Amino acid sequence: MSMNTTDTDTVTAVPAWYELALCAQTGPGFFFPEPGSSLRDAKRLCGACEGRKPCLDYALANDERFGVWGGLSESERQALRRRP
Repeated sequence: MSMNTTDTDTVTAVPAWYELALCAQTGPGFFFPEPGSSLRDAKRLCGACEGRKPCLDYALANDERFGVWGGLSESERQALRRRP
């Protein structure tokens, strides 16, 4: 997952939880697979990660619409947002 994005005018700070996150040691393609690819391995890695809860909170607060965040897919996060 890429948390540190840079363009000519903007730098996004890396959240504190990301330093301990297992995804920081894995390439972004693992968490942003091609359409139709399995998310099983990414979700398994998320399940073992200490940063899973703050990662999910980050994704929900920032309306992340792509990839696996906090162990949930795009559609799972969308369903979670719809809950009353």
